Amino acid sequence: MDLTLNESEAAFRDEVRSWLEANHPGPEPHGDEAAFAFRREWQRKMHEAGWAGISWPKEYGGRGATLIEQAIFSSEMARADVPSPANILGLVMGGPVIMAHGTEEQKERWLEPILSAEEIWCQGFSEPESGSDLASLKTKAVKVDGGWKATGQKVWTTFAHESKWCMLVARTDTEVAKHKGLTYFICDMEQEGVEIRPLVQITGESEFNEVFFQEAFIPDENLVGGEGNGWMVAITTLMNERAGLGGGAAVAVSRDLAALIEVVKERGLDQDPQIRAKIADLLIGCEALRLGGMRAMTAQMKTGIPGPEGSIGKWEWATLNQSLTELACDVLGPEGLERGTPWTYRMLRSRANSIEGGTTEVMKNIIAERVLQLPRLR
Repeated sequence: MDLTLNESEAAFRDEVRSWLEANHPGPEPHGDEAAFAFRREWQRKMHEAGWAGISWPKEYGGRGATLIEQAIFSSEMARADVPSPANILGLVMGGPVIMAHGTEEQKERWLEPILSAEEIWCQGFSEPESGSDLASLKTKAVKVDGGWKATGQKVWTTFAHESKWCMLVARTDTEVAKHKGLTYFICDMEQEGVEIRPLVQITGESEFNEVFFQEAFIPDENLVGGEGNGWMVAITTLMNERAGLGGGAAVAVSRDLAALIEVVKERGLDQDPQIRAKIADLLIGCEALRLGGMRAMTAQMKTGIPGPEGSIGKWEWATLNQSLTELACDVLGPEGLERGTPWTYRMLRSRANSIEGGTTEVMKNIIAERVLQLPRLR
């Protein structure tokens, strides 16, 4: 593909860059509640200016940006080092799923509050014994008058403690193949049948949660895609998740690498052959990530949907970011082990990169089977 921006794309980049420079929200405050409120207000501001739903069609309140414009926007967000929107799961996964599989009534009800961050969404997929193997989940939903009652447990549920709605996949049929008996629901988190327990991470934050459902009621109108079609709807969710994770990733890692190179120079280590070799590897990795993202975008432009190629970028980004932050802490020496410093936080947070959004092991399987067309091992 032609990597040179045309006149219209260059003008779009300049528009995004100018708006971000004029409206940069400043540094994110410390503390879970303060940081989330900060990001929520930032998303409201983005929405008012028409930037929150950059990829959404105009008829649903978005900007209708092309894939290239979406890539430009993500790159400029990363370059400006602004926070991500608070309702990122709703924007990247919940909204696109409703647009693809929801009824007109569901689109009317949920899309605008997602864009404005009025209602926050979380993703109820992973379970204690069903993480990467989503089809083996045990949470059940039983039909009752006017809806369903869900019982079970989810874990690693990002922002569940801040959410109004959960993208909940539950088993509704135990008599068919495990991936065929699933249904996709939108569950109200603010009811007595839902208990949320925050999990403290190694960084000290509580971004993730355990969620317990005890006969939580879900009305019939909150079922998306039809009974028993949850696997298909969930795959749409996950493809959008991995495509969303890739947006701007190369720019963000390149930005952090530039900052690391400055630290290396300040410490007088820029002539150390081992450090130089590791920096060179990271530079090559950043460029490979950027070009791989372009290739995946080209494939998506042909099909109209994110493909399995997104798994390559997700795997590369996780490995690259972990290597970069580990090198930073090596360069800093004892200072790199001090809790509360920026590079220590980045290193600790990066440990989750190879788990969140699909583990690296699962990404490798997807790449082997669906990209390289290798035979399945089981």
